[in-house]
Amino acid sequence: MSETIHLDVDGMTCASCAQRVERVLGRQEGVEEAAVNFAGHGARVVLSDTADLTALRQAVQKIGYDIAPSTDQDRMTPVERYAKETRYQRNNLAAAATLTIPLFLIAMLWDGTASRATQWALATPVVFVFGWQFHRMAGKLVRSFSANMDSLVSIGTLAAYWYSVWAFFSDEPVFFETAGVIVTFILAGRYFEARAKGRATDAIGALLELGAKDATLLRDGAEVLVPIEEVTAGDLMVVRPGEKIPTDGRIAEGVSSVDESMLTGESVPIDKIVGDEVLGATVNQHGRLVVEATSIGADTALAQIVRLVEDAQATKAPVQRLADRVSAVFVPAVIAIAVATFVVWLLVDGSVATALRNSVAVMIIACPCALGLATPTAIMVGSGRGAELGVLFKNAAVFEQSRRIDAVVFDKTGTLTEGVMTLAQVVTDQDEARFLYLIGSLEAASEHPVARAVALGAEQREITLGAVTDFTALPGLGATGKVDGSDVVAGKAKLLADRGFFIPDRYLEAAETMEGLGETAFLAGWDGEVKGALSVADTVRPSAVEAVDSIHGAGATVALMTGDNRRTAEAIAHQLGIRRVMAEVMPAAKAAEVRRLQQSGSVVAFVGDGINDAPALTQADVGMAVGTGTDVAIDAGDVVLMSGDPLAASAGLRLAQATFRTIRQNLFWAFGYNVVAIPVAAAGLLNPAIAALAMALSSVSVVGNSLRLRRFGS
Repeated sequence: MSETIHLDVDGMTCASCAQRVERVLGRQEGVEEAAVNFAGHGARVVLSDTADLTALRQAVQKIGYDIAPSTDQDRMTPVERYAKETRYQRNNLAAAATLTIPLFLIAMLWDGTASRATQWALATPVVFVFGWQFHRMAGKLVRSFSANMDSLVSIGTLAAYWYSVWAFFSDEPVFFETAGVIVTFILAGRYFEARAKGRATDAIGALLELGAKDATLLRDGAEVLVPIEEVTAGDLMVVRPGEKIPTDGRIAEGVSSVDESMLTGESVPIDKIVGDEVLGATVNQHGRLVVEATSIGADTALAQIVRLVEDAQATKAPVQRLADRVSAVFVPAVIAIAVATFVVWLLVDGSVATALRNSVAVMIIACPCALGLATPTAIMVGSGRGAELGVLFKNAAVFEQSRRIDAVVFDKTGTLTEGVMTLAQVVTDQDEARFLYLIGSLEAASEHPVARAVALGAEQREITLGAVTDFTALPGLGATGKVDGSDVVAGKAKLLADRGFFIPDRYLEAAETMEGLGETAFLAGWDGEVKGALSVADTVRPSAVEAVDSIHGAGATVALMTGDNRRTAEAIAHQLGIRRVMAEVMPAAKAAEVRRLQQSGSVVAFVGDGINDAPALTQADVGMAVGTGTDVAIDAGDVVLMSGDPLAASAGLRLAQATFRTIRQNLFWAFGYNVVAIPVAAAGLLNPAIAALAMALSSVSVVGNSLRLRRFGS
């Protein structure tokens, strides 16, 4: 039995660190899969029954890092971690800059023995106190015969410092200011990087802050205010207008509308009555509600949303593999190039100072961080922005796959339409009340939306329904049963014909007319003869036309798939501007229809309700499941749309495509920067201090480019 756990990883400072931890975890007994996210300082590990978490931790500690389950109560959230890291780097930077600025000015403006001694005094605390984080990690890695970006910085700054100490006594030029400026610039990069990564986790922080901190419970007829942690399933919670609903529940008393925009992206408040489900962290608009708690803690919709976002951020997009392979050999390769640079310049120029300066520049300009941050930061920001819009990405691969989507298939009911059927027309030569009594009684035994609409329509006409026996539901066809001794059948003409029913032409013609109006029509009768035709109507969502136009504008075609007859389907498709219609598709055949599109060369996104559409969602290249409240953790598909608004599907695809474009831009910059900068430094065309500034800016630029996704859709 496999189990997926999430671990916090401490001590990582670059992509090489993440690769090293990932390799070590992957080699341990019982580890089936391991993925380490440098940007998120976390790991997603799939363990078998033989895995030993203590042994995993010891193996990681041997190479200079540490891990712990992210569910530990004393562990920091990503938001808290980045806030702490930002404060730490800010304080280091401020102190280092206070000494480095005069160090640099003295080196530029003052010459002589006193100047050199002052530079030595100012550089020493910068290199060994404020830059100690680099030397500490480099020292840990030496013991395991490995290296990372900290190793490059440590070697470069110590080489410049100790050479300067030798030069001080040998009356040669010193590089104390170079060592100090390198440390300060890199600390500046660490600070801005930590700050930017903190902003990338703002979405998760905002989600975590949504939850209520306390709840008002009804106990023995009195209202008692308690911390949210004390609420248990079954408790009755009082929610006044303007208050947050403390946790997921069901309305026991009261009528109101609830603002669910913070979770679903649905801007219009939803009307709620007794028996309706409500979500924790949503806001009661008006009217006092008494809500029975049904889900608490990790089982709430909010907790599941946060978990889905964190899961997506812990996975890797396929495009990251190249960067991972490069990162694995990057630091050793850079050290080898730096050594070669030193040797070549020493042979060519004969100056130790020149050879040292150029080799230090090579080590400082190299930036494995940019490679490590390119993909995960874009995924962090993209998935976080998606959560704010009510679009939950379940894995990173969907970002890459989305760029190839050229066909979007919508299941009609509940996506392009409201999914709430109402009885529209009844055509019969019988007494209508008697007709609706028999058909309504039959349909009341079914859970199908069409059947429920008929039963509700009969009840709204004040018809008291009877009992049904021998009930049989025939998916995609209709239903049969016995009501008051009569064998009643309702459904498609084929079903009644196969049962030997006589079907008058006038009812077939009535059904055709209903279907031409976009209504779902069917026949019904008893004792071997069709007695009438009925239709139910499902309203097209107001935003459906805009969603279809948006997808068409992005260069993809839109298709409508439904179990309805072709006339009804085509009438609705015509309203929406959809030209491709797949009608009368049985639930079991939806996946086959998606497969047929794929075999014709299309890359397909399927949008469905995540229940009877599960096979099609799984078959599609990108499955987009419509979640409704507590159904956010559905297994089918790659994307969960928290609201039923079809615009969410369009926004999700466009956001995924924008995220992947950002990933490609980041990787292009990260690879291009290193490919160009390292040879320039080796050629002696780059001052080490300028190299340090460029290296710091490279990581910040990658994170900054990713942060542009926060403005998506605004």
